[in-house]
Amino acid sequence: MPTYEYRGLTASGRNVRGVREADGLDGLRAALRREGIVPTEIREARVAGGEASAKTGLAGREVRLGAFRDRAKPADISLATRQLATLIRSGIPLVESLTAIVEQTQKEQLKRALATVRDQVNEGVSLADALRAHPKLFQDYYVNMVHAGEQSGTLEMVLDRLADFTEAQGRMRSKVTAALAYPMIMAVLGTIIVGVLMVVVVPQVTTIFRDFGKDLPWYTETLVSISHFVGRWWWAAGLGLVGAVTLFRQWKRSAAGRKVWDRLVLRLPIAGDIAMKVAIARFARTLATLLRSGVPILRAMEITRNVMGNAELERIVEEARLSVQEGESIAVPLKRSGRFDPIVTHMIAVGERSGQLEQMLLSVAGSYEMQVETRLAALTSLLEPILIVVMGGAAAGIAASIMLPLLQLSDFMG
Repeated sequence: MPTYEYRGLTASGRNVRGVREADGLDGLRAALRREGIVPTEIREARVAGGEASAKTGLAGREVRLGAFRDRAKPADISLATRQLATLIRSGIPLVESLTAIVEQTQKEQLKRALATVRDQVNEGVSLADALRAHPKLFQDYYVNMVHAGEQSGTLEMVLDRLADFTEAQGRMRSKVTAALAYPMIMAVLGTIIVGVLMVVVVPQVTTIFRDFGKDLPWYTETLVSISHFVGRWWWAAGLGLVGAVTLFRQWKRSAAGRKVWDRLVLRLPIAGDIAMKVAIARFARTLATLLRSGVPILRAMEITRNVMGNAELERIVEEARLSVQEGESIAVPLKRSGRFDPIVTHMIAVGERSGQLEQMLLSVAGSYEMQVETRLAALTSLLEPILIVVMGGAAAGIAASIMLPLLQLSDFMG
């Protein structure tokens, strides 16, 4: 059933707007008129590669518009979640709170989803069930936490925790991206500079030597051969690179390939340690947030398994969940796997015995997030001089291979 955005006028002349599902334009117009609303504009919203909307004016003519609408980001969902918690805590009914959020939200994808959620809640559907119909925006952990909040009567508290959790995950993601951005930019710029030297400068030097009938030194001959290859076959190298990347991504998406790759990532000297710490922080914060919100332990571990992002660690968490189902503690199977640090399993065991598992998990998450930040800063500091030396060395080698023959040629002419 298509979703429409509409604007209209009430009997008192007040402007109204909203989003609603209907069987068609005629059905929507009839429904609005029954409510005393005269539609002045209707748009059919469709999510595709670029969004096309059907816009209908007073004359009833339909005009297709190609409109690109920004997709909702985690920060947008976090902001809407915190605003909803504030409104509910202030005593505003849920449907009115959702209406206010819909009117404030700027991202069209999120606005349409929340409008549909509001309409379903107004018809008697629970908030969690309404959110479950939009898995691309509201993941499994989000829906389950909202369900637990509705059941326990602490929805506003759960929404605050969801906002905190989403913001913490966003900060972690931003730190990782920022730490890797500068080395990547340096590598790209260095590659471009070396490519320009190889394709533009080296062939000109070759022409000069040929005009004077001089033989090039072996190192310059090697450089010229590489330059000719790059200049002639760059398109083949580009196609080969694209093909290799495509095949690699397809292999990594397969079940067998994902297992092999994720296991390999964890064994890498420096990156593997950082990936493991990120995974432990995500595991601890997700599980703690779910448990604090009242989600049952087995369901919480199932959800946590699905957000690990690593097949090897997903297997370990699933084994721990099955052990808990059989009456064992969480810490024992995690310790048995050998992947989780002893301090992590020890703190989890203490938390289980003392009844403070959520607090212990949050402490683990905070500690490991801080360690990740420290390791990333150290890695960035290490990568910067290495990239400078490598790129500078490559540029210096090319310059020496060009300048030395030119100096020899100058001596010969003198």
